Amino acid sequence: MTRVLFVCLGNICRSPLAEAIFNSQIREGKFQTKFIAASCATANYHVGSPPDPRTIRNALLNGIEIKHVGRQFSVVDFEAFDWIIAMDRSNYNNILQLPNSKNYRNKIKLMRVFDTEYPGVDVPDPYYGGEKDFQEVFDILTRSVSGLIKVLEE
Repeated sequence: MTRVLFVCLGNICRSPLAEAIFNSQIREGKFQTKFIAASCATANYHVGSPPDPRTIRNALLNGIEIKHVGRQFSVVDFEAFDWIIAMDRSNYNNILQLPNSKNYRNKIKLMRVFDTEYPGVDVPDPYYGGEKDFQEVFDILTRSVSGLIKVLEE
């Protein structure tokens, strides 16, 4: 089974949404036996907290349910996951600064390298924005997760 870990700063907006979208798409594609996803944060601000209420609301408006409790990235995640997907360059660099990260560099990717519309650009953090920003992130993550699943299938 291929294990995917989505990572953002606080694990209350982007990464739990990416995890939920991924899990929804693999259920739709009947890939539950092939892939599994989780999410976490590079910072410890929201460890033990549910996702931001706006993230939960946006996901539900788009037909996705989120069941998640925030946690922080740990160096054991390098071994536990096959793919580590950072939402932006800042979190990507934070992961690369952890002990032994160089041994796992090939596992660490940016989310939007899989975006079929605008590859390589950071997933914006909607935390200080409004509903429109959360929907934009949902749309970006939906495209990016679809692209990621295509790569994983190959």
